Amino acid sequence: MLGVSEQITVGVGAGAQYLGVDRVIDLGPLHPSAHGAYRLRLTVTPDLVITAATPLVGHLHRGAEKLFEVRDYRQVLTLANRHDWLAAFCNELAVALAVERMTGMDVPARAQWLRALLCELNRLMAHMVFLTPLSPAAATYREGVQALMEEASGGRIHFMFNRIGGLREDVPAGWTGRVAAFLSTVEPLDVDLSALEGLGVLPLADALTYGVTGPIGRASGVDLDLRRDDPLPAYRSLELTPVVRTEGDAAARIRCLLDEVRLSVTLARSFVDDLPSGPVNVRLPKAIKAPEGSVYTRVEAPLGTSGVHLSSRGEKTPWRLKLRTPSFNNVQALSALLPGTPVDDLPAVLSSFAVIVGDIDK
Repeated sequence: MLGVSEQITVGVGAGAQYLGVDRVIDLGPLHPSAHGAYRLRLTVTPDLVITAATPLVGHLHRGAEKLFEVRDYRQVLTLANRHDWLAAFCNELAVALAVERMTGMDVPARAQWLRALLCELNRLMAHMVFLTPLSPAAATYREGVQALMEEASGGRIHFMFNRIGGLREDVPAGWTGRVAAFLSTVEPLDVDLSALEGLGVLPLADALTYGVTGPIGRASGVDLDLRRDDPLPAYRSLELTPVVRTEGDAAARIRCLLDEVRLSVTLARSFVDDLPSGPVNVRLPKAIKAPEGSVYTRVEAPLGTSGVHLSSRGEKTPWRLKLRTPSFNNVQALSALLPGTPVDDLPAVLSSFAVIVGDIDK
């Protein structure tokens, strides 16, 4: 919904008669351009050019960080995969890594390689969701990779496949062969991005100021990819070159997604070919208690850095478990990116700026 007002007097519909002054427009919180309920307060000139933008969040507050404090470490994973519903496996993994590091667990090699493979499949699935409006083939690929994730875990969205110390169980017989067969069918998506060039530019300095990560940050020249810079064991033997562009516009953000699809296919093939044998979990005590102290772990989720700061007092529940989610930082950059954008181009710019609102309102 749109609320239009004069710069000073705010009210729905008011200000339409004031043609010579800037107007404030509330976009949202329920709007089809947004992946969830968040709100943009835009200042617009009489010529319909945005001069200021403020993202207003909190409409979908989930309270996950407080709920963590009254769940034991096994139960925490159930909540951890829900704030970004397109990165459920990566979110589970970030929390599991924090507990494993605190307790000094040695995760079996097969579980580590399967985790990396499933992270790349999760990344493919997430990127295909955002690319589907631009290419019908993306919907077919998304359904294909989602079927593989469902076969392995039993869930389509909330996988609940990670466990403290590894994975819940091994993948089904023949599953890796079906993954390899699917990956061989993924072709580069044909998308015409010429109309998006020069729109919604996010300069490198602003991306760094707001802590923007993931494909949005790399489209603006932020040379950070945790698969290279803080890798899980399965990534360490690979020659991984992040996809980094410098234009920072809407076209560059989409091109980064397209390039990362190709990179994820390459990485997933490597993990399938080099998958070790052996167990996928360790035997756990009846109650998991992390020793007193704190730890910070992070993984490269589809939209950027997903970090977990775990503080423990030696009990079976965390004292504090704070999330550093990619969309929370990324959405703040809209205040730097949108000024100068014509209102007519706003849907195209927002569609190139992938955020998940549950990840913001965690």
